[in-house]
Amino acid sequence: MDLVRRLAHVRWLAGGTGTGKSTLARVLAERHDVLIYDGDRAERDYVGRCTAGDQPYLWALLHAPAARRWNGRSAQEIFESMPSLHGETFGFVVDDLLALPADRPILVDDFRTLPGEVAPLLTWPEQAVFLLPTPTFRDRALRARFADPARARANWGDGDHREALALRLGRDELWDAEIRRRAAVSRLPVVTVDGSRDVRDLADDLAARFRLTDRTARQADR
Repeated sequence: MDLVRRLAHVRWLAGGTGTGKSTLARVLAERHDVLIYDGDRAERDYVGRCTAGDQPYLWALLHAPAARRWNGRSAQEIFESMPSLHGETFGFVVDDLLALPADRPILVDDFRTLPGEVAPLLTWPEQAVFLLPTPTFRDRALRARFADPARARANWGDGDHREALALRLGRDELWDAEIRRRAAVSRLPVVTVDGSRDVRDLADDLAARFRLTDRTARQADR
């Protein structure tokens, strides 16, 4: 119960890749004076904190060449080797959050978060929301993201980028199914992203679920 109290100011925005979580997080930060915990940026710091014994999947991933992380394996194999699937990254996130000031809401933007991990830490169910894209929406988003050869190379090395993208889409589809299944077990909300709602509408929806007040009201209370 102590962790629930200490993390009561935290909101969790998780789910699948390619849903626009980072864009939504920025909108919420601008409107509601929240501090963003960027999981992608934070992951860089996990490198110096993980060990082969405590985080074997993350250790193996960090020490594998970029091309070998994707090419030459099936989407199922890549999915099963995800460190977050085995709970190896969530402890880092919690430690980081406990070290941050608690004077305003913190929004965790991190696709690695699993429903069963965060459920015991919530004060109310919609303190965590999982965004999941339709296959068409994600396909379009990831193809646009990795259209830049330099960005594709940074993620996938010098292997076959078309194969890597197909494997990435396959892995992410498996991750989505896992999130949806676990969210149902934990009775946590899932929001489908298909492009029919604009960013402002989705941001308003999330702000209501997260019980965020607008920036003007928060500043007036200080």
